[in-house]
Amino acid sequence: MPRWRVTLRAPVALAAAGLLLSGCANPSVGSADDDPTKPVTLKFWHGWSAPGEVKAINDSIARFEKLHPNIKVKATGNVTDATINQALRAGGDEAPDVVTSFTTNNVGQYCDSGMWADLDPFMRKSGLDKAKVFPKTLLDYTSYDGNQCALPLLADAYGMYYNKDAFKEAGIRRPPRTMSEFEADAKKLTKRAGNSYKRVGFMPNFRLYQNSPDRLFAQWGPTYFDAKGDSRLAKDPATYKFFDTAHKLVEAQGGYNALERFRTSFGDEMSTQNAFMNGKLAMHLDGEWRGLMMNEAKVGFDWGVAPLPVPDDQAETYGRGYLTGTVAGIAHSSRHQNAAWELVRFLTADTDQVVSFANAIHNVPSTFAALKSPKLDADPTFRTFLDIAQNKYSQVMPPSTNGGMYVTSLQDFSYSVEAGKVHDLKKGLRELDRQIDADTLQSKS
Repeated sequence: MPRWRVTLRAPVALAAAGLLLSGCANPSVGSADDDPTKPVTLKFWHGWSAPGEVKAINDSIARFEKLHPNIKVKATGNVTDATINQALRAGGDEAPDVVTSFTTNNVGQYCDSGMWADLDPFMRKSGLDKAKVFPKTLLDYTSYDGNQCALPLLADAYGMYYNKDAFKEAGIRRPPRTMSEFEADAKKLTKRAGNSYKRVGFMPNFRLYQNSPDRLFAQWGPTYFDAKGDSRLAKDPATYKFFDTAHKLVEAQGGYNALERFRTSFGDEMSTQNAFMNGKLAMHLDGEWRGLMMNEAKVGFDWGVAPLPVPDDQAETYGRGYLTGTVAGIAHSSRHQNAAWELVRFLTADTDQVVSFANAIHNVPSTFAALKSPKLDADPTFRTFLDIAQNKYSQVMPPSTNGGMYVTSLQDFSYSVEAGKVHDLKKGLRELDRQIDADTLQSKS
């Protein structure tokens, strides 16, 4: 199973533990004076743990070692961000040389703390033009304040899975493209069963599986921070339109309480009891990995994939979506940074490697060349996510020195809004902005 098992609330736990360091950290200093042609063993820490994932990363390492016979790679899997940052903080011989993270929200802290080395000097030495290799959107979530401390190592794109049989039954010709169509179709696809449901058109509740509010909010193209780095959610008209649309989706299908009761009856997200996979949802927000699971489970209905709908007044942006992904970097404490760069460059920028790895774990490749490669999985549902990843309107979360704490704050606020506990939205958003700004200031102290 791919990397979506990382919990949404991980960033706040890491920050609370003091493991993601602020800009005042004093990381152990490594060396970029090593000769990458000399024999060396690199320690590579990553988060993959499922058998198929581990095989894919080990196959990648084997390909690298064949090209660089002088470099041996000692891989350690199933490693969390907390463990990596503890090791980098401590430094020493046991610390890793090359690291990966599934949490793009924390890139701001990786870069600002100095715990991950700036990769721009390595790219200049090797002649790698990052703007020609990687889509700008992916470069945005692997850098902070001019420091390119990470590079993208495959991406995740979010779209909408839909039950074609349910659509046909309801007389709906195609997936909705605008939010007004979304609301109408969701209502038409919903089937009640007494005080509960047989099926919900689209479950808008933010606690469902991948329904973190920032993912649907991306369809409005919001601006989270102003030029000074201050939170501006209360000032962005998109915020109010987003919450209004979410409320309309809830009301069109029976109200929050009824939907929430139905949601709590759903099976585990990563099992065949997933609510979309067993027919309880007609439309579902999810990532590209779900298609592989659908095929393996041989679900009992015809299904398809489309981009999520967009606001009616932004119809030209249809095809956009929310993007995130795995990032790779070099530990600042590594004394083998030039050799480590060879591994990072191979994993992130070698076209055949990126394509092979993407096909193996069914994730979106993260370079222009790999996205256009004829060797890439030709599954048309997967291709939808490739298009979303390349759409100029697709959005990533902006990096912050407090990692993903502002995302967690938005989540908690959104839970209160959908439950009807926020009676003055504008006032609540102003308080949310103040909270986010205070957290950011504290992380810098």
